[in-house]
Amino acid sequence: MRSNRAKVRAGVSLAATLPMLAGALAIGIPAAHAVDNPGRDTLAGTKPTWATTKADKGATSNAAQVSARVYLAGRDAAGLAAYAKAVSDPASAAYGKYLSDDQAQARFGASPAQVKAVKSWLESAGLKVTGTTRHYVSVTGDVAAAEKAFGTQLHNYAKGSKTYRAPQKSASAPEALDGAVLTVTGLDNAPHRASAKDQLPPPDAVFKNAGPFSSYYGSNVATTLPKAYGKKIPYAVQGYTGKQLRAAYGAGGYTGKGVRIAITDAYASPTIAYDAATYAKKHGDAGWKTGQLRQVLPGTYTKTEECGAAGWYGEETLDVEAVHAVAPAAQVTYVGAASCYDDDLLDSLSKIVDNHLADIVSNSWGDIEANQTPDLAAAYDQVFQFGAVEGIGFYFSSGDNGDEVANTGTKQVDTPANSAWVTAVGGTSLAVGKGDKYLWETGWGTEKASLSADGKSWTDFPGAFTSGAGGGTSATVAEPFYQKGVVPDALAKANNAGGNRVLPDISAIADPNTGFKVGQTQTLANGSQAYSEYRIGGTSLAAPVIAAVQGLAQEARGGKALGFANPSIYAKYGTKVYHDVTDNPTGSGLAVARVDFVNGFDATDGLATSVRSLGKDSSLKAVKGYDDVTGVGSPANGYVQSYRRH
Repeated sequence: MRSNRAKVRAGVSLAATLPMLAGALAIGIPAAHAVDNPGRDTLAGTKPTWATTKADKGATSNAAQVSARVYLAGRDAAGLAAYAKAVSDPASAAYGKYLSDDQAQARFGASPAQVKAVKSWLESAGLKVTGTTRHYVSVTGDVAAAEKAFGTQLHNYAKGSKTYRAPQKSASAPEALDGAVLTVTGLDNAPHRASAKDQLPPPDAVFKNAGPFSSYYGSNVATTLPKAYGKKIPYAVQGYTGKQLRAAYGAGGYTGKGVRIAITDAYASPTIAYDAATYAKKHGDAGWKTGQLRQVLPGTYTKTEECGAAGWYGEETLDVEAVHAVAPAAQVTYVGAASCYDDDLLDSLSKIVDNHLADIVSNSWGDIEANQTPDLAAAYDQVFQFGAVEGIGFYFSSGDNGDEVANTGTKQVDTPANSAWVTAVGGTSLAVGKGDKYLWETGWGTEKASLSADGKSWTDFPGAFTSGAGGGTSATVAEPFYQKGVVPDALAKANNAGGNRVLPDISAIADPNTGFKVGQTQTLANGSQAYSEYRIGGTSLAAPVIAAVQGLAQEARGGKALGFANPSIYAKYGTKVYHDVTDNPTGSGLAVARVDFVNGFDATDGLATSVRSLGKDSSLKAVKGYDDVTGVGSPANGYVQSYRRH
């Protein structure tokens, strides 16, 4: 299960963190011959780490029902990964020689004979095949049939205060299938909690910023409030708009014309067309043309209560409005998932790849690496690799909780941003001055202190960490080729001498205290619904902004797809096309003042005044060169133009 990357509206996450099944996102999971199960190939990673002998509560009832997906390895899994690398690497002779979706399927997808053999095996064990796609065969049946098919016993295990089903040992497939099976998901059922509801709820309760505000960074100094870092500080901006972001990131005259950008989230806002059109008109963005915004949606929705469906409306709204604000001529396709669970999010990603709906895909969702399982990792990476060979790049938000220690007690990165096959987008605090002039950026990391009762000081200044850009070193994903020679060894080898993937790759505006103004239909206190606007942040903002900037770069390149962009992004490292973002760009501490409604929408319950210090991202530090808050930096003037074909 996935939770949407929390949108930060009051300096902290407003979305509950849901446990979810994520992947270790390695190159793939090769089958191994099962020593203790002759004639079978072990499907590594299918037994979760929490299914221990100590936690074992006995066998699952044979009559209990199982729903599983058997993912297909295809004709040439190793060849897929190799070609995905070659077409993405500017140093390769195959760079940019993308395949069509049909060509990719014919060369690397599962053959009809493989699909037939897999289905025959599953049915012979007593399972019922309920669906077949290019990527998997879905089945249902009882535990006894599942145990027969996958060569393992299913037991119940204690996990925290709950009990879940899981394989007693790794699942396996018949050796006679000759490696046709990539992995199987669904044998363990943590943390699935089905909901009977399948209708989308109304929008969430209204959220509004109180003010006073700055219209650009520093325009309105809080003269009546205490100093911070030895000087008077400005009020937070009301929310930047497209004109300011385009200037900050060097859009020039490019608009994303002829470029297709997709956005994935769960569910779908029922008011997105109205909200996006209203927002564009109010803020001087180009109007949406007929057919420029389209939605690809499932027939039904599930788990709406568990997943907090209404919370995803704001995510879609932010993503759509941010992309259009920065790349106003780009075609935008929103692909909504039926729920926040991995199976449904994978289906959305697969729709984009199988039908080549876009060349650039923005994804503002994820969770912590500790919740990963390698079975789903392989399934995600296969989709990303198919995307790469077709010239499709995936951009994932890196997280909103810094090093995750305050959130989870453990230093770790987020997933799927940790995949070696996606671009992880980190976050910054952005200062845009008068005349839309770029002033500086810091790594996004916020510490908050409240105004004292007498109004003369900040209590316990600078206060406690509230939120910040996700980053750090993966514990599970090996260092990819494009990071070698750029990422310092102190980061790459933080977890082992062999080196691991470090996040993020690139960054953009994320701090809600220097955030983006968004417009959305919300539910008012009286129960009615109306369009209103508020400032927002999070790497949920950074991901669509970078996706839009990449759209401008694709236009600059003459419309030729950028594909999986990390090798190109790192090849430009150390040049003037990036802002080299640090935590102390001005030589002294930075902070803004915030005044917020206590109840989130009006002054009935009073106002809360605080100071928000910038560039304080937990243990993560934005320094000169590559760092684990902002990656190689943020796009500067010249970045978009650097993709021009010569």
